[in-house]
Amino acid sequence: MLFGCSFSTSENGTSNTVSIPKLVDYALSWRAPAYVDSLAGMELLHDGPPAHDATLALTRAILHTNARIAPTDALRLAGAAVSAARTRGIAPEFLGATLLQESAFNPLAISSAGAIGIAQFMPDTASGLGIDPYDPFAAIGGAAALLAQYVHAYRGVYPDPYAAALAAYNAGPGAVAQYRGIPPYAETHAYIDDIYERWLRIAGYEGSR
Repeated sequence: MLFGCSFSTSENGTSNTVSIPKLVDYALSWRAPAYVDSLAGMELLHDGPPAHDATLALTRAILHTNARIAPTDALRLAGAAVSAARTRGIAPEFLGATLLQESAFNPLAISSAGAIGIAQFMPDTASGLGIDPYDPFAAIGGAAALLAQYVHAYRGVYPDPYAAALAAYNAGPGAVAQYRGIPPYAETHAYIDDIYERWLRIAGYEGSR
């Protein structure tokens, strides 16, 4: 259905266009009685041809990264990330790749250093943003706002504002200012490389370079 099959949306006709909320409704109802017009499972979200859609591509990346997340949850979180990124004027694949690196989209993730939730915010950072780090949708919005702030600030200042933004997210904006770009920390360089690799993989699921 997601990749071109006809899908019934009413009793009187069919349509190939299905919104993400409609898809979630049908996915959640697939164990309902047999007469319900619904999906017979969610494997289409995991595999298939290029999605040509950022939300579906990110959903696929989440499912390939985190085997414990339910497909419907992956779809909802991916949709929230794409919406938040577009609202803030940054690439959805960039935000999605960052959240994959931080927590594999696990809203309950807690690091040994005390970073919390899907965006791995420290409590002070979350408090400064005015969000609950345990709320995945609030945290996604907070991560999008913070990363966008860095990207926009570094655009025209450094050759790659996205890489500089990641350095600030990982090592702090003070380190970026001190070294006038990406600081010479092995952890930060590996962090940026890993996120760029994830970004390329998401773009590949979309059929993009």
